[in-house]
Amino acid sequence: MRRNLWKSCLIASLLLSIGMTAAVAESLASEEISELDQITSVSQLADVKPTDWAFQALQSLAERYGCMIGYPNRTGNRALTRSEFAAGLNACMDRINQLTTAAIADLVRREDLLTLQKLQEEFAAELATLRDRVDGLEVRTATLESQQFSVTTKLYGQAIVQVTDAFGGASGNGQEDNYNTTLSDRARLNLITSFTGRDLLSIRIQGTNAIEPRPITDTAPSNEARLGFQSGPDATNAGFLRILYNFPVGDRVKLVVSAGPISGFIDVLDNLVNPLLNDATGSISRFGRYSPIYRLSFDTGVAANINLGNNFKLEMGYLASEANIPSAGNGLFNGDYAALAQLVYAPNFGTFAFTYVNAYNDNGLIHGTGGIASNLGGRAVSSNSFGIEANFKVSPKFQVGGFAAYFDAETKTDVKADADIWTWAITLAFPDLLKKGNLGGIVVGMQPKLTGTSTLIPGLPRRDLNTGLHIEAFYRHAINDNLSITPGIVWLTAPNHNDGNKDIFLTVLRTSFSF
Repeated sequence: MRRNLWKSCLIASLLLSIGMTAAVAESLASEEISELDQITSVSQLADVKPTDWAFQALQSLAERYGCMIGYPNRTGNRALTRSEFAAGLNACMDRINQLTTAAIADLVRREDLLTLQKLQEEFAAELATLRDRVDGLEVRTATLESQQFSVTTKLYGQAIVQVTDAFGGASGNGQEDNYNTTLSDRARLNLITSFTGRDLLSIRIQGTNAIEPRPITDTAPSNEARLGFQSGPDATNAGFLRILYNFPVGDRVKLVVSAGPISGFIDVLDNLVNPLLNDATGSISRFGRYSPIYRLSFDTGVAANINLGNNFKLEMGYLASEANIPSAGNGLFNGDYAALAQLVYAPNFGTFAFTYVNAYNDNGLIHGTGGIASNLGGRAVSSNSFGIEANFKVSPKFQVGGFAAYFDAETKTDVKADADIWTWAITLAFPDLLKKGNLGGIVVGMQPKLTGTSTLIPGLPRRDLNTGLHIEAFYRHAINDNLSITPGIVWLTAPNHNDGNKDIFLTVLRTSFSF
């Protein structure tokens, strides 16, 4: 009979409370039993006051059983509406029900069950209303959760307008300045779509008139004098640029599928370890944005970013530059390609990465490298490349980092030779310099340099005799969240690692818009 009484009293659910010592609880017990028979009904009261028996009875239950009852003003000593009181009562009913369900019913005292039963009877209407509201809320919440995601495409835009001029040996012979001031621009539209709420499809459309700054490129080949936002050699194009689709596989793996004429490891990897990376708001040069090791292939492929835990991540990728060509020596697996593996460690104070890339290119270009080493006589080249990248967050407003990479290249046609190529850079970043949203940047490094070949390659020296440096400084001033202006300068000493060429100075004024 006693157990049936308990079960009839233990039903509902809701909130939280404090606790009281066993000694105090025992001292109150005998008083409550005698008081219950003398209780006056409170069903006609508009509010439940701290002096009312119901208030005191519920407070006693809350203290004894740890039902956390939250009073709106957090003091617990003001009158409660009957609805507020019912919510607290429901919390204690739920707590006592949990105790009996957990097979520790002996902790629940019989006199407390009688008190609880009396309170239920007095506040039956409010409890019923409360449960109806909770049930209705649960139904609406379930509906919202099932319908909250919808396939929506968002449009993000970006435009860059840049004035560029060059001085010094900015000519084909590296001895004079015959470079005219230029105005170049690039506009991008990014269509971003999610189908599940966890995946992301990105389609990029681009138009640009930015070209390699000839005649500088005759003296400083490839990336030495390339602008940060320039897409490629003579890249005057308008149209589809790339498509990316990333989606999770479990909780630790993200896969990224890439396709498009201008898509590379910089698009599919999570970590390129450089706060100056962004071509619209970061470094003004291509070399200052990231290590050339990430430019060993373009176009189509797949990457996996795997969270190993403890701040470690493994990133792997495969890209093919001729995946859309079906003829012999081309295609996804028989043409130019690059396969990358990168281990990343990213604690709170910085990011560090170790990178390996195996690549093949049939026209002798080692993509992304600069200087004479970027073209080994037009011959097919295979390479194994090793890089290390790091960035230390010294303080919220100062970061120091850089990269170093070694390319072990081998020509594969008429003349077979091994070639060693090195590159490095040190980067300094000053976030929020003078104003929140601004960025100052300094880059000092050596563009890729041919340090030796095992056999003489016709038309090329055995090694670059001199060492040229890339010295860059810029300051991005954020006018607002959508507009910034960046003046900057690049100083190239001994262009093409040749002291016979006069130094080149590139001056830039870049204006970037985003919407």
